[in-house]
Amino acid sequence: MTSNLATFAAVFAALFAAHSVGDHWVQTHGQACAKGAPTTAGRLACVRHVATLTATKTAALAALALMTGLTLHPITFLAGLGADALSHYWADRRVTLATLAERLGKSDFYRLGAPRPGTTDAPHLGTGAYALDQSWHIGWLFIAALIIAA
Repeated sequence: MTSNLATFAAVFAALFAAHSVGDHWVQTHGQACAKGAPTTAGRLACVRHVATLTATKTAALAALALMTGLTLHPITFLAGLGADALSHYWADRRVTLATLAERLGKSDFYRLGAPRPGTTDAPHLGTGAYALDQSWHIGWLFIAALIIAA
């Protein structure tokens, strides 16, 4: 049990760090701008973003395993990263997360800090949409770490 707990903690930490790097530094500006578009180009931009994000997480987990001697089971490794990748793609298509926020009574929070129509406002402290997006992803990092550590 202690081994699973330590594995979970280490995997979650690696996924969390890699998520932040992959979602903000590795993602291109083009991917960020296009991934929510309701077009084939938008879907492909989202696929490319999730692919590079998953590669970043894979690299982090490989570094963790290499530096600590941690052994990860290939099936749970792939299942955990797969669940995370699918959930990330779903949320980053944008209309999906916006619809969920609306259905859960969070639409006012989702729109909090959004630029006003016709302006170039740049909310530097983030927006409700960003906060809900990131909390969705972090929740799925937790689930992925549970799967990988199982």
